Amino acid sequence: MPLQAIALAALEELPPRPDSPLVFPALRGGYLDLHNFRNREWKPAQRELGIEPIRRVYDLRHSFATFALRAGVSTFDLSRYMGASLTMIDRHYGHLAKDGRQHAINLLDTFTAAAPSTSTSVDVVDVTWTPDRRRVSDPAPANITLSREKPQSPLSDSNRRPLPHSV
Repeated sequence: MPLQAIALAALEELPPRPDSPLVFPALRGGYLDLHNFRNREWKPAQRELGIEPIRRVYDLRHSFATFALRAGVSTFDLSRYMGASLTMIDRHYGHLAKDGRQHAINLLDTFTAAAPSTSTSVDVVDVTWTPDRRRVSDPAPANITLSREKPQSPLSDSNRRPLPHSV
């Protein structure tokens, strides 16, 4: 999940908890029990602030998706951040991305304008990332490891303190 500067600043101000690696641990240092959190902390805080109707914790997810699409985050990136399919993002939030076509055109125009001028074409395409299209029977080069292990995602546990942004 990408964090804005204001969120990173707020996380920096949290006192360190040597008893727990979690950002928001329960009183005894473990994971929060969501049911207890909702009834003991979440709902009373909203009542105290005069928020009506009371919102669910899940509503934060919807708000994030809404704000992200309005800010121009692509549905592809949003689906990765939220762990949801493109179809689900489009079905639930697609109406918010109505300027997506124009946004894409603006990005492409900006990219093309920034490219070095050539008389024939824009020569800025980097195809080194293109996968090698070897047949299955071809041996893999020595410098390529074939592994079925899933890479560890930095987004796998949203309750862990993020690495300092200077890293």
